[in-house]
This record gives sequence, structure tokens and C-alpha cells, in this order.
Amino acid sequence: MTKTSFERLSLPRRRVLQGFASGLAVTVLGMPRISRAAGSITVSNWGGDWNDRTVKFVEKPLLEDKGFTVVRDIGMETERKAKLIAEKRIRRSSIDVIHLNSSDAFEMRRQDAVATLDASKIPNLRDVVAGLNSDYFVPWLYSGVVIIYNKDKVKEPPKSYAELWDRKWAGRVGLTNQLYFNYMMMAGLVKTGKMTEVEAGQAMLATLSETVQPKIYATHQQMAAGLTNGEVDIVINYKARGLQWAASGLPLAIQYPTEGAIGIVFGACMAQFSTNPQGAYTYLNEMLDPSAMAGLAEASFYAPANAKASLSDTLRKTVDFSDSERASMHFPDYGYVADNTSQWLEWWNKNVARG
Repeated sequence: MTKTSFERLSLPRRRVLQGFASGLAVTVLGMPRISRAAGSITVSNWGGDWNDRTVKFVEKPLLEDKGFTVVRDIGMETERKAKLIAEKRIRRSSIDVIHLNSSDAFEMRRQDAVATLDASKIPNLRDVVAGLNSDYFVPWLYSGVVIIYNKDKVKEPPKSYAELWDRKWAGRVGLTNQLYFNYMMMAGLVKTGKMTEVEAGQAMLATLSETVQPKIYATHQQMAAGLTNGEVDIVINYKARGLQWAASGLPLAIQYPTEGAIGIVFGACMAQFSTNPQGAYTYLNEMLDPSAMAGLAEASFYAPANAKASLSDTLRKTVDFSDSERASMHFPDYGYVADNTSQWLEWWNKNVARG
């Protein structure tokens, strides 16, 4: 795809990743005005500060404080998705809502593990940025892969992905294994103008590895450390990550690539065999509450999927994207990615990864 705008995204496709931590159940006494038909809502989510923000801005004020019981099933994608798929066999899911990115949501839809949604039961969907949602995925936060640089050391940063191949950046660029698939699509985009030409992108990445010798970090956190200690001056990562690191005190600035950034969307789905679809619909709607979205944007620096999120003009300008940036943003063909990601990871590990 040479120019996939948000209007083209109905959440096609991508892949399965990562590890799992033990679940944590949290119960709150019900309030009389809440129908007990709502019952408890079991939510599968990442842990750490991601879950902390989910609790702070959504689950506690909009659900628990109103009498709902939230049971939290905390872990990483691979095991959470595997559990969801396994429970299809008994046609009864132990969870109601699962937090995923758009790619993994497509994968779960292809596995028939998440439900088709009735948009009339999620009123806040009407205010979602055009094209972000689909009939099985409620978008929540989004960002794009951009060029993040140390503004004290890089006075004329690369303005495009293509400029990263300039030899003058040798030894100054950082990549992370966690975004290997994005880098392959980025390189394919530079070479052919398409996101579905990863083979051409692999050849481009091999050239980058030889001429620019980027430092490869295992995680986002290690990449941030590399920026902090001066190992690298330029990294390719989500805009939200760059803003988080800048807020922590690093002298960083963001350059939106002229080719258009590769987009990422985070949100949630309802399990195909949820035992409490009523509660799941309530949860999915409250995720998009304008005030909750504003708090999340300020805390995480991800752009809110709800276009009516009550952000200040300053905050919106900081975390969101302009109309022209949104129009030029590229979203992967997730089916293409899902069909090829295992081979891509093997290639990356053999030819690029060193972190």
C-alpha cells in the first residue's frame, strides 16, 4: 500500500507476540443502582503502567466506582491470545474484554476468537477518528513510527525514512528488536513506495546495517537508555515513546517522516464467547469516554481515538497528528504481515539483530 490513510483502515491483519504474567482479580462491592445482570467484567490486559493507566482513567472511575466488579487478567499477548483461542473449544470464555493492538485484533478475528460488535451498544464509537474502528475492534489510542532525535546534537535531522541511509548517520542511529516488522515495512516503503514489499525492504535493511551500522536494542527501555547515555542520537520508534522520554527530561524532538509514518492502534475486542456481553459493551463504551481519553493522552502521550476527547489545544497539538499527517499515515496489510512475520523474524535475527 503506498498511501493507506485512516479511511482505508478497517483493521485488516498482523501477528502474535510476547509473554504472560499471572492474573490479578480485583473485586468491588456492587451498588444497588447497577443491574447485577452486568455482573463482573473480566478484562485481559497488559500489566505495568499500561494497566495502571487503564485502572486510573477508566476502570475505577467509570466502572468500579459505579458498582461494577472488574477482574483483571494480566499478561502479554501470546499467552492471552492463546488462552482466548483455546477456550473457543468449550464455547465459553473466561474473559469478556481483551486489550490488543490492531494487528493482533485482526489475528484474533481470523481465528474467530473475538465477536462482531453491535455499534449501537457502543455510543461513543460515533466520535472515533474516521476509519480507525472496525466491526470487531474498538480503537483507543494510536501513534506512528517517527524519527526521534537529540536536538542538542542533531541540528539538521533526517526528514524522511530514506535519509536514514545517509552514511553521515553512521553509528548514531538506534533500532529496537521490538519493531523489526515496522523497520522491514519502512525499508520496503523507501525502496518501492509500498508496505507489501518486505523482500525489497530486507535488501535495504542489509545495506543500512552495513553502511550506517545502527545500534540494535532489545527493548524500548534499553533504547531510551542508549539515548540517555549518548550511545545514539537518532532512533526510530513511536511518537508516543519519544514524547514520554522527552517528558522524563531527555532533550528530544520529533520529525514526522515525509513518506508518512507507519501507524499503530491500540484498543480492545469482546471475546467471542464472553459470558457477560452486556458488561463488555459497557466497558468498551467507557473506554472512549472523552474525559478518560484526555487523561490517558496526557499520561501516555498516545493520541486519543475519540476525536471529541477533551484535550487542551496544547496537549492535542503535542500528542496528536495534523490532518495532513493523518492523511499520509500508512497502516500495514495485516494479513500480509500475519502470513509472513515468522520468516521476517528469522531473517531479522540472522541479519540485523544484535541486541
